[in-house]
Amino acid sequence: MNDAALLQSAKDVIAAAEARGLMLTTAESCTAGLIAATMARVAGASAVLERGFVTYSNQAKSELLGVPAALIAAHGAVSEPVARAMAEGALAHARAQLSVAVTGIAGPGGGSAEKPVGLVHIAAAREGGAVLHEEKRFGDIGREAVQRETVAAAFALVMRLLA
Repeated sequence: MNDAALLQSAKDVIAAAEARGLMLTTAESCTAGLIAATMARVAGASAVLERGFVTYSNQAKSELLGVPAALIAAHGAVSEPVARAMAEGALAHARAQLSVAVTGIAGPGGGSAEKPVGLVHIAAAREGGAVLHEEKRFGDIGREAVQRETVAAAFALVMRLLA
């Protein structure tokens, strides 16, 4: 996704959340803050963007978001259960009603047959509501491309949560 399209997606998320009076927090591993940074490029983002957690390491996921170390050990950091726990943990540790969490393998290394480069798990949660999850397999399209596609998919999942 190109820069203009990402920025428009951020504007759409901000407008939709602001119209509902909701604040959003991010919990980012493979994007290392790119979701929050993209939102912050939009004037007025402070009406919606409450805070962002960059939880690149497993220890950070546990310390900052409360993701159980046993969950990470059982499923691996790049997994649906961990993405869901990150989204729920972000809500629990922020003053927000919405969260989006991403964990994945951006590459170029770090992949395996079971968890290839380009595998990303995205979860979005709403206070008092369900947690949505999507698994994406972008392929080995390059580190920055995986990160940008992850941001786009995260914005799309938040929009589904707001629908």
